[in-house]
Amino acid sequence: MFDTREKPSKVETAFLIGAYFDRADEDVARSLLNELAELVSTLGIAVIAKECIFIRTRSKRYFTGSGKAAEMMDAARKLGADCIVFDNELAPAQQRAWETEGDITVIDREEIILDIFTMRARTSEARLQVELARMQYSLPRLARMWSHLDRQGGGGSGGGGGASRGEGEQQIEVDRRLARKRIDRIKSDLEDIRRNRQTQRKQRAEDGICQASIVGYTNAGKSSLLNLLSGSDVLAEDKLFATLDPTTRRIELPDGQPLLLTDTVGFVRNLPHRLVEAFKATLEEAVIADFLIHVLDASAPEIYAFYETTRSVLTELGAVDKPTIIVLNKVDLIAGDEDRLHELKTKFDSSAVFISITTGEGIETLIQRLAGMMVDRVSRLPLRIPQARQDLIALLRREGKIVNQDYEGNDIVLTAIIPHALRHHFEAYKAV
Repeated sequence: MFDTREKPSKVETAFLIGAYFDRADEDVARSLLNELAELVSTLGIAVIAKECIFIRTRSKRYFTGSGKAAEMMDAARKLGADCIVFDNELAPAQQRAWETEGDITVIDREEIILDIFTMRARTSEARLQVELARMQYSLPRLARMWSHLDRQGGGGSGGGGGASRGEGEQQIEVDRRLARKRIDRIKSDLEDIRRNRQTQRKQRAEDGICQASIVGYTNAGKSSLLNLLSGSDVLAEDKLFATLDPTTRRIELPDGQPLLLTDTVGFVRNLPHRLVEAFKATLEEAVIADFLIHVLDASAPEIYAFYETTRSVLTELGAVDKPTIIVLNKVDLIAGDEDRLHELKTKFDSSAVFISITTGEGIETLIQRLAGMMVDRVSRLPLRIPQARQDLIALLRREGKIVNQDYEGNDIVLTAIIPHALRHHFEAYKAV
């Protein structure tokens, strides 16, 4: 209802612009512009040109200087672009200036990410979170929706122009009130979801099951890792932001310990703050986890920037100091590049795990590391349990691991690995 503009029925081509203000930032700006091209392509829009421009002084009206703005508008028209996409954040007034003078749709990086999130949202929770972010983005831009009212003529004793502007202003205010009411409603619904999650988390904690969250840059292989470790079929595509909803799966480690693994939404550089806020109900999975599994694409040239981006978001969430296993995925893509492997091993902690989800390389090492993160959470106990206490045997099978088992008279004699949280159930049955 409150979208930011009347978009063309079919946007097919885009002209990309990325601005930087310090000569030393040119390489980063070009890298971000290439990432923007990938984001735009995810929406099925062809990129017909990219311009990385240096700006000495920002213009309040255009963001760039007026001469550079005219040059870019002319270039976009000559190329026949359907829209201009800025890698930088534009103020609503700046977008209006470009659109009015360039006669072309102009959007920024944030709106591209919002469109991708809208396309990817599958559950009601994800849709609510995306809608909240979109509504907050759109609210200051609503004036553009009613510009046609300013062009209405005639009617009313107060004069054509004045009457039409008054009508437009009145409609904008009505629309803004409706938008704010909708935002408040969505926030209330998300708060309900957050409370439900807290109840679920409390139950998990009472069950004594360790929890780990898989975090990292978008398209690093987080969902694929969850699928491999759990044998599940969570959506895992070679696309940006394929996962928006947290998915939790239970796995059993070699020592019999259960572990809850949660896949989380991927991060991206310059991720809009309002999206982090909107998805906090989801991202809280990282906050409450016992430890994190930070997955990185070892083949990505910008791996260090991706690493810092994820740490930045985790800092904002208050989870950056969690115990963490660094997992470098896709090592099959750099096989034979000894210099690259040495560089990565030098940069990251020596405990980082190098894996390939495609070939299976390093997966056993990762599983051992997962078990090592939980070594102080289990006990190995010799037990003698009466056969009448099949409830305790069932609990062992469900939450622990029976290493060996035999029968003596009416007792079951066994050795079991038991989570510390459940040890009190078996203290009376310890074998001498």
